[in-house]
Amino acid sequence: MRKRVLGALAAVVVGSGGAAAAVLSDQDRRHRLDRQARVWRLTARRSLHYMRMRVKGRAATEEERAKLEQQFAIRTAEDVAEVLGGMKGAIMKAGQMLSFIADGLPPEAQAALATLQADVPPMAPSLAEGVIRDELGADPSRLFLDWEPVPVAAASIGQVHKAVMPDGRLVAVKVQYPGVDKAIKSDLDNAELLYGLFAQFALKNLDVKALVDELRARMADELDYRLEARFQAEFAERYDGHPFIHVPKVVPERSARRVLTTEWADGKRWDDFLAGADQAAKDRAGEVLFRFAQGSIHRHGVFNGDPHPGNYRFHDDGRVTFLDFGLVKRWSPGEFDALTPVLDAILDADAVRAVAAAVDAGFLPAGHGFDPAFVFDYIRGPYEPFEHESFTYTRGWVAHALQKVIDIQGHYGDLIKQLNMPTSYVILDRVVWGVSALLGRLRATNEWRGILQEYRKDAAPVTELGRIDAEWRASRQTA
Repeated sequence: MRKRVLGALAAVVVGSGGAAAAVLSDQDRRHRLDRQARVWRLTARRSLHYMRMRVKGRAATEEERAKLEQQFAIRTAEDVAEVLGGMKGAIMKAGQMLSFIADGLPPEAQAALATLQADVPPMAPSLAEGVIRDELGADPSRLFLDWEPVPVAAASIGQVHKAVMPDGRLVAVKVQYPGVDKAIKSDLDNAELLYGLFAQFALKNLDVKALVDELRARMADELDYRLEARFQAEFAERYDGHPFIHVPKVVPERSARRVLTTEWADGKRWDDFLAGADQAAKDRAGEVLFRFAQGSIHRHGVFNGDPHPGNYRFHDDGRVTFLDFGLVKRWSPGEFDALTPVLDAILDADAVRAVAAAVDAGFLPAGHGFDPAFVFDYIRGPYEPFEHESFTYTRGWVAHALQKVIDIQGHYGDLIKQLNMPTSYVILDRVVWGVSALLGRLRATNEWRGILQEYRKDAAPVTELGRIDAEWRASRQTA
């Protein structure tokens, strides 16, 4: 598991060097080559270290070999985090996609990769002010009653400043890094290599082009904050006045292509909440996160594809604020219909029907030749929590489930080589595993199957939060 997850992460890193467009300025060319060189140096170091570890391992005992592999995982994670942590754009974004589900790694490696979820070095105040001026036509001092030049958060694509509107409203202003659009487009230009290499560690029969097209479209969307503003405004309207889900409203008159201004949201960040909350509060928070994801997927047909720990704020009254709607997937008409028969059959524990539905949906070729019970035991993995009346997510369970899914050298290796991931499932898969990882870190316990059926089958609420949500929705319909 440790080598497999780090191998996948290394594949993401390798492919992220990126080939830029045919015509580049000297500055752009130097920038691209510098990014590519840093990535390839990282890859070369990791390959050399891995070869040394394999040579030493041939003469080692099983215990010594396990220790060598653990050391390799830790050093790889630290090296990857150090390189990616200083690189904005798709490279760091790709690392973040894997870092928050790498729960099968040693604690030291987890700690190293966790730095990819933390704030990155911010840009100079003058650069942020220049973006504001270019996009909104005036300096921050003229647009806002008060402007904090030092950002409160800095991530892979932009950073957030705290400000006060002329009418006194406290707001968060997200400012895109100058030139990050070129960096991301350069990275994505070489996405076929990125995901082709990733496929070497996971699905051997992967339709790389379809996968690339979906992820490229979603990541490119993040560059235009006007699109994010529309999505966030849609979610804010949908959950306006909700008793436990809060989405900050957009301030359109202070938003543009590279600037997004929204209502300010207080609350505890993920690590602070995790450190101070009791288990009852964690269970409640886990249910809120789960309900937001499932309601979006099944009830509204549009969902946030980035269940990142930094995208939540937790409040003392049990509410959760949801942030960052840059990576959003909307189902096209009929798109989700091909996937639901697979989930229906898995939840019904019907192996024959589940495998047949998986073939129809494009997950498996028709002539795969595997026994349905064998295939079912593999594909049911992430849905085990829904087989029980009550289930407790743990980091150990997430690690084991992930190992089962991606280990091509393991028991299901031959099956994995024939699997494909339909384009429609790419972002949904991120949500399934991302939310599972969050619930594992919370050690959240609940009636997950019953909650899921509320959203999929309009079943009666099985928890107090479900009843509160149902009453709120009923009041909205009659208002």
